[in-house]
Amino acid sequence: MTAALIALLAVPLVAGIVSYVSPLPRLSQALTVIGGLASLGLAVSLVGLGGSGRISIAGGLLYADSLSVVLLLSVGLVYATSAVFAVGYLKGEERSASFPRYARNFYALLNLFAFSMLLVPATDNLGVLWAAVELTTIVSALMVALEGTDAAIEAAWKYVLIASAGLALALLGVVLLYASGTDALGQAYEPNWTQLLSVSGKLEPDTVRLAFVFALIGFGTKAGLVPMHTWLPDAHSEGPTPVSALLSGALLADAMYAVFRFYGITVQAVGPAFPRTLLLLFGLASLLLAGFFVLIQRNFKRLLAYSSIEHMGILAVGVAFGAPLALYGVALHIITHAATKSMAFFGAGSILRKLGTRETGKVSGLIRLMPATGVLFLVAALAITGLPPFGVFRSEFLILAGGFSRAGIWFFLAALLLLLVNLAFLGLFRYANNMVLGEPPAGVKPGEASRWMVAAMVLDLAFVLGLGLWVPDALSTLLRGAARIIEGGF
Repeated sequence: MTAALIALLAVPLVAGIVSYVSPLPRLSQALTVIGGLASLGLAVSLVGLGGSGRISIAGGLLYADSLSVVLLLSVGLVYATSAVFAVGYLKGEERSASFPRYARNFYALLNLFAFSMLLVPATDNLGVLWAAVELTTIVSALMVALEGTDAAIEAAWKYVLIASAGLALALLGVVLLYASGTDALGQAYEPNWTQLLSVSGKLEPDTVRLAFVFALIGFGTKAGLVPMHTWLPDAHSEGPTPVSALLSGALLADAMYAVFRFYGITVQAVGPAFPRTLLLLFGLASLLLAGFFVLIQRNFKRLLAYSSIEHMGILAVGVAFGAPLALYGVALHIITHAATKSMAFFGAGSILRKLGTRETGKVSGLIRLMPATGVLFLVAALAITGLPPFGVFRSEFLILAGGFSRAGIWFFLAALLLLLVNLAFLGLFRYANNMVLGEPPAGVKPGEASRWMVAAMVLDLAFVLGLGLWVPDALSTLLRGAARIIEGGF
């Protein structure tokens, strides 16, 4: 499995470098698709690590445990489906004189973006993790600006400024957490998660609390938690669709992963009350704001962006519940959200390519105009709202069951979570229903935007529906291990 972890990082890095230097767009395209599918396969192979297995290379420079593998699997899935989708997405640009240059930049950045997101959960080192998250900002901002429109460039600059400010605070959190361990580990030590956890009872409590505050605000900015979310709707709606899928399905979860690592150490060092309260406040705020904004959106890509904010809130509240069942649901939700949200964005991108509009009011009759895309987009919209028999239903049900299993105020907070989730459901179901049904716009020839786009959605569907019906034993064991690690276990 050590070789699989190294290969998982090497594949997108090599594909990105070759894509940038290659003058042949077809070669870059083929390498990206092969790289994405290979990465997904390698990530799936790591599921065999189990609930307590670990890989450590070069003193933790590269590292994987069960929580890491959950993220690697999510990123690998979105990377693979985005690579397939991109073939159809770029097909309409092939006759443009600027296409070779655009394709070179697009595929190089797509692969490097995947590499940086895979690196985030694949290290035991606090400093390397922070640097990897910063690298995701740089690469993804360049991708958001690729379209070259004024709105895209503005969204990219807004993203860079807000995310970088947040990551500056996250770096301060890293420094403070490192400082909290100097009495137990000495003035110079490798800032590895495992090392800090092993002496968590000896860390300076007030410094750990302050480190968690800065980490939650800093990495929470990248995760789109309210009120640090303001970059997210613009970046998701203005960037190329494969980028939107990677941002929503993979990058946000990566940022939450960093928060979870800080959370585990904080729980072991100062107890669960303080970090759970903070996660609960940010999570409920995210759910509340996203729910109301979903109700009033007129741009379907922004609609999905606000839905992503909602789901990061669900993850935060699920961890705050603290029940083992809820934490298992959180780990599963990372994967189900990645598959479902990327599928929804692929549907949105196909609609945009076909009709040339992002306005929900100008889209109707998709079931007759684009039958496969219309059905798959409706399935994705229903799945992301948490309806059975899809994977998001299973993961949200487990989170809620964990919340309801706790007595006192936690029972009422679980009821509040259920209410807020249904608020977002109303908006998403209303718009998706109107877009798919009804009369198609006049003068538009029926037909799919691209078979490659449909194929990417079908690949996602295998996970969206499959994980709703059945969680394999090996994956279930991995999820239980990830739940234990979130709380600061090994």
